[in-house]
Amino acid sequence: MANKPKVATCSLAGCFGCHMSLLDIDDRILKLVELVEFDRSPINDIKRIEGRCAIGIIEGGCCTEDNVHVLEHFREHCDVLVSTGDCATMGGIPALRNTIPLRECLEEAYLKGPSVYNPSGRLPGDPEIPLMLDKVYPCHEVVKIDYHLPGCPPSADAIWETLVALLSGKPLSLPYGLIKYD
Repeated sequence: MANKPKVATCSLAGCFGCHMSLLDIDDRILKLVELVEFDRSPINDIKRIEGRCAIGIIEGGCCTEDNVHVLEHFREHCDVLVSTGDCATMGGIPALRNTIPLRECLEEAYLKGPSVYNPSGRLPGDPEIPLMLDKVYPCHEVVKIDYHLPGCPPSADAIWETLVALLSGKPLSLPYGLIKYD
C-alpha cells in the first residue's frame, strides 16, 4: 500500500510496559506493518518525527522539561494523540513523588538515601540532564489528548482495537472486557 498512514510512539516518564503490550499483539504486528509506517518509535529507533503522523501513541507522564518538549512535538505533528497506560493518563507510579517537595526527592536520591555514595555532597547539575518539573503531570495536563487508554499496561487487544478503529475511521468503542481490570 503506497502512502500508508504514519504512526509515532514514545515513552516519557514510564516503564515501556505499554510498548511491550503493543508488541504483544503478536502476529497482528505483521498486519499492522501492512497498514502503517512507523515514524519516531523505539520499534525502529527513529528519534524525531519526520513530517506528519496520523496517530501518536504516548506512554508515560511528564516529569522533566524534555518530556514536555517531546509531548508538544507529538501534538504539533500528529493528527490524533492517544495517551496509553496509567502513567500517561494520570501520572501512574512516577506521580507518587507529587506529595513530596522536589528538593526533598532529589536529596533522598542523591544525598541521603541508604545506598547513596556521594562524597562531594552535590546534586547533579549537568546541562545535559533534563530539568525536573515540580511534579509529574499526566499528558492531558500538558497538551490536548484525543483518546485515553487506561491500564498498567493496557492489553494488547485494547491497543490493537484502538489502532484499527482510528486507522479505519470508525468510532472508537472498546468493549468493557478490554478496559476492565481486576
